[in-house]
Amino acid sequence: MPVPSTLLTEGTQAGMAGAAADSPPRGRRPANTRQGPRPLPLYLATAATTWLSSFGSSAALKAGLPPWNEALTPNRTTSGNQPSADALKIADLKAQLDALEAARRSAESSSKSAAPSFEEALDTEIRGRLDAFMRGVQAYREHPYHRSLIDPPVCWKDGSTRLLDYGAIDPVARDGHPVLVIPSLVNRGYVLDLTPERSLMRAMAARGFRPFLVDWDRPGDLERTFSLTDYIAGRLEAALEAVLVIAGKRPAVLGYCMGGALALALAQRRPRDTGPLALLATPWDFSADAPASAASLPAAEPWMGAMIDATGALPTDMIQTLFFSLDPMMVIRKFLHFAELSVESPKAREFVALEDWLNDGVPLSAPVAREALFGWYGRNTPHTGDWRIAGRAVDPREVRNPSLVMVPARDRIVPPASARALGDALPNAIRADIALGHIGMVVSQAAPARAWNTLFDWLDQNTD
Repeated sequence: MPVPSTLLTEGTQAGMAGAAADSPPRGRRPANTRQGPRPLPLYLATAATTWLSSFGSSAALKAGLPPWNEALTPNRTTSGNQPSADALKIADLKAQLDALEAARRSAESSSKSAAPSFEEALDTEIRGRLDAFMRGVQAYREHPYHRSLIDPPVCWKDGSTRLLDYGAIDPVARDGHPVLVIPSLVNRGYVLDLTPERSLMRAMAARGFRPFLVDWDRPGDLERTFSLTDYIAGRLEAALEAVLVIAGKRPAVLGYCMGGALALALAQRRPRDTGPLALLATPWDFSADAPASAASLPAAEPWMGAMIDATGALPTDMIQTLFFSLDPMMVIRKFLHFAELSVESPKAREFVALEDWLNDGVPLSAPVAREALFGWYGRNTPHTGDWRIAGRAVDPREVRNPSLVMVPARDRIVPPASARALGDALPNAIRADIALGHIGMVVSQAAPARAWNTLFDWLDQNTD
């Protein structure tokens, strides 16, 4: 079958690699242009609202709670004309607070320098936290790090989609078994090639495989109309053809996160041209341990769908807001911790490298956004058998490839139960539970020992 795209010769690859050395690769940006964490106004509002609410909580507690519920008022009595247990607890707590306040005032009167009141101490703490958060944000924006890795040669491209050949930069990998690596459409694929020390792709090449990474990049004018059928039956099948031509044998297929669902659909459509299938942190049953926010998606579909259709895409900041709903204080905690790090420390550099990637997200085309957001998350179409590519239901029971399903046990983005459901549905799958998080399984310090080696050993056993 001809490759319906641009298959580049080795001479062209070398020329593009040389040009890449003179210009920054996609995804790299000067440090002084950082705008993250995105969307910053949301994080600022969350921090301020959360911490400032302490003033109201303190006043209510000292007053013994407002009488919003008669059962909790201090003069509430039981049927035997005795105060209720709840009323006694509240009265006792108020008495303790009154005693503490009296002791404080007594100490103030006998001391030349009075200790700050509770309200003053609370005000100091809140101001300190807000200041630390902003210092962390500012330190991130001004950090001198920028991603310096040069992309490997591009061996195939179609529109904004490229295929990067990591076998071309490591002599050990050139004759290795090919692996087609498919990242998510939501985030940039270079999380798999983040830094020299945190690169799953380069580690795979050093192990003797020949990895090819699909780089989706940002949707161009053509891709803004793409559905998942266009990406899978169009771009992915063309990329697979390119690998078959270049490597001369059918590749193993590796999918990460959303890319795992795309990899599964590709393996079902092309069983004779795909080898072992590795799925990392791949969601399947979207009702399993689903976050509470998922229940609101059907009700939100009319207005969110109208917004997506009007803009032609699901914007990056809206995607980040959806992730924010999983843990509203997570980003705030991260930057409070970052504010305490030395700028020159390796931990600070690793933080900035990962945060740059997180803030370099891409929008989803309107058709893909509708399929993923309202189909996958809203109606659980993959698990119910209603997700279709080119009219055919994506059914893991039809995929006979030897399969490895890697489930991060600490995953907050893809609940482990959601990923395990895919392992249960694949007829020739084994499952590996990894004691890491969703992103940690590919970039953390512990990833090589806990996750990468498990993957590489399995590939060794299932490829020639």
